[in-house]
Amino acid sequence: MKMRKSCLLVISALLLVLTGTATQSEAGVNVNVGINLPAIRFAAPPDVVVIPGTYVYIVPDIDVDVLFFQDYWWRPYEGRWYRSRNYKGSWRYVAPARIPRGLRALPQDYRHRLAPGYERIPHRDVQRNWKKWEREKYWDRRGEHDRGKRSAQDRKGRDEQKGRY
Repeated sequence: MKMRKSCLLVISALLLVLTGTATQSEAGVNVNVGINLPAIRFAAPPDVVVIPGTYVYIVPDIDVDVLFFQDYWWRPYEGRWYRSRNYKGSWRYVAPARIPRGLRALPQDYRHRLAPGYERIPHRDVQRNWKKWEREKYWDRRGEHDRGKRSAQDRKGRDEQKGRY
């Protein structure tokens, strides 16, 4: 009987040690996997701007790229892409094969393609409408409308310069 109690005690102690070791090593693995991107603080949900010719939205007026595309927030950092459900972070690394085509197809100079006086889109509007805008090709139609308006304005300006009204 004494022997049986001693064996049970030893087995219990062994299980406790093994369980504790497994938990500690699991915690160590999680720490190594975590992503520490430089933090970005926003006083309020950020407005965005659509990158011309795409359905990718960028937060303007900050030194790093924070993009919104298809219900995720994206950050390129040191040659890698990270995404989050929230603009505030909790960024997760995304393998190159899993990066959406819309982001992979961005031109290298996408930040410089923003026109002066670009239209700021409130955070809530993008959250509510991005899917509808993409499905209905809103920015494509909008671009055609704006190009038509600019052409008419350009013609009017040229006519005025030539003395025709």
